[in-house]
Amino acid sequence: MNPDTITFTSGGDTIDAWHFVGSGDALSSAAGRPVVVMAHGVGGTKDSGLMAFATPLAAAGCDVLAFDYRGFGASGGTPRQTVSVAGQVDDYRAAMDAARRLPGVDRDRLVLWGVSLSGGHVFAAAAGRDDVAAMISLTPLVDGVAAGLHALSSHKTSEILRSSIEGFRSKLGKPRMMPVVARPGELGCLTLEGSLEDYTAIAGPTWVNELDATVGLELGNHRPGKLAKQVTCPTLVQIADFDRSAPPQAAAKAAFNARALVRHYPGDHFDVWEGKPFHTATVQHQVDFLTRTFTPVIQPVA
Repeated sequence: MNPDTITFTSGGDTIDAWHFVGSGDALSSAAGRPVVVMAHGVGGTKDSGLMAFATPLAAAGCDVLAFDYRGFGASGGTPRQTVSVAGQVDDYRAAMDAARRLPGVDRDRLVLWGVSLSGGHVFAAAAGRDDVAAMISLTPLVDGVAAGLHALSSHKTSEILRSSIEGFRSKLGKPRMMPVVARPGELGCLTLEGSLEDYTAIAGPTWVNELDATVGLELGNHRPGKLAKQVTCPTLVQIADFDRSAPPQAAAKAAFNARALVRHYPGDHFDVWEGKPFHTATVQHQVDFLTRTFTPVIQPVA
């Protein structure tokens, strides 16, 4: 399924996005098809594995709008390769408006989809709103403080201290860059054993293995799970039970507070991606969730 490339603006910058048109009319209402808005996790680009999630959702009957954040991938904006949590949530909101303008979609059946860092963004974007029809949050990072404590069980204190120092130096002076993923013991945002191989296995041509070192400071203040009680739409939270990157306990707490349907997978953070053990089940559960949420109810004849 080949998507169309479209653009929209966020904060005055051009956002590059893919539009997948939903197949068939199984989920269509008189107003059109549901539309899913999705973006990647930390340092990710839409050409780095999102197609493997967007395609089956489109095949099930949903339009999908997958986009790159400002400063990443094919989107415009500066500074490049710099994570701003607030800015990325604003990009989600701009994408929501763009999705509602797509031809053939039902603007009242908008779905937010996020993974890892963006799995937390969707909680923030949906909180307190009555115009989001459903939400999917996959292996979400919903509590930066919990993530920092979680990291102590799998990283040396010296590694965490080194990246934190680089972050403060970058914030106070000339920007300092570090890899998104690196090998254990090296400087990087994700340095667990296997992370480099898992991330580069899905990396697309626009992906750059580089981030402003302030990313750790941004993530430390990132706590969208606190907004979970304000999410009122049907929600699916998918948790990797042995997730070493996004604390599963924090995800479970957010899911409970959002009254979400929860699916568990006995694997690690990247084990839900294409080519990994739980990708097929992950996608099927997303399709099943949206099918149950949006299949038209046929009223019995009196």
